[in-house]
Amino acid sequence: MDMTMLSGFFMWCSILNLGLLTLAFLVKVLCGDFVYRLHSQWFPMPRENFNVVFYALLGGYKLLVFVFNVVPWAALAMLG
Repeated sequence: MDMTMLSGFFMWCSILNLGLLTLAFLVKVLCGDFVYRLHSQWFPMPRENFNVVFYALLGGYKLLVFVFNVVPWAALAMLG
């Protein structure tokens, strides 16, 4: 596997994961009440706790995407 192929791999991983992150954010913003009602049937909790958990998970996912996808792609792009 050469650097060009590896760079392409990380680029597409970054695009896919950032797209999923954007989709999750848009679903929360546009359909927040529906998402809360759906999940509160399985895990009863107040709305404030749900928002904290949801945004904490989005923040953790964003951190993982940047550390394991975007940064390696940027490093390979700078080297190549």
